[in-house]
Amino acid sequence: MSTLQDILTSAGGTTGENLHAIRRRSLRLLRPGRTPAGVVVALTASLALSAATGATVGLVTGSSFGRMPYRQLAAWAGTAKWSDSGPLAVALAATVAGVVMLALAALPGRTRLVPLESADPRLVMGMTRSGLRRTLRAAARSVDEVDRARVRLGWRNVEITVVSDTDRTGVLLRQVGAAVGDRMASLGALCGGEVVVRLRRRGI
Repeated sequence: MSTLQDILTSAGGTTGENLHAIRRRSLRLLRPGRTPAGVVVALTASLALSAATGATVGLVTGSSFGRMPYRQLAAWAGTAKWSDSGPLAVALAATVAGVVMLALAALPGRTRLVPLESADPRLVMGMTRSGLRRTLRAAARSVDEVDRARVRLGWRNVEITVVSDTDRTGVLLRQVGAAVGDRMASLGALCGGEVVVRLRRRGI
C-alpha cells in the first residue's frame, strides 16, 4: 500500500503541497457548466416575457393575441385571492423553481474527469473516471495469477480488488500495487489518498 503522493512525487519531483494545490485548481476548472439549466431558464423567461408583452399589448389595443384567452386570464387575475388554491399553487411552484435554480447556480457541479498532472501550469487535462478504471484494471490484470480485477475510485483512496487462487498472497498484493502505481505515475492521475489492494478467492 502506497500513497499516490509518494508515487507522483518520486516520479515527477513535485511536493505534496503543490500536488494538493494543482488538484484543487484542476478540479475547479474541470467542473461542468450549468448549460442545461441556463438554457431552461432562458427559454422559460423568454416565453413568459413574450406572453406577458403580447397580453399587455392585446389588452391595451383591444386586438387578439393568438389563441391566448388573455381577457379571461386578466379577469381571473383581478378577482383571484392569495388564499385561493390556484394562485397559491402557482406561487409555490414558482418559489420551488426559483430555489432549485439558485441552488444550481450556487453549488458547483461535480466533475466526471480525474485531473492529470501537467508540466505546464497553464494546461489542465483530465481523464474520464471510467477510462481510468479500465486502465488501472488492465494494469492489475497484467500481473501473473490475477484472474479478475475491480477498481473503485474513492475520494480518499483507490481500491483495487483482485481475484486469484495463488498462495503467494503478499507477493501478489505487492506486485499489483506496484503495477497500478506505475500506471498511475505514468498517467499523472491526481486522485488523492492511498492505493489499497485487496485479495479475494474465486468463488467467495
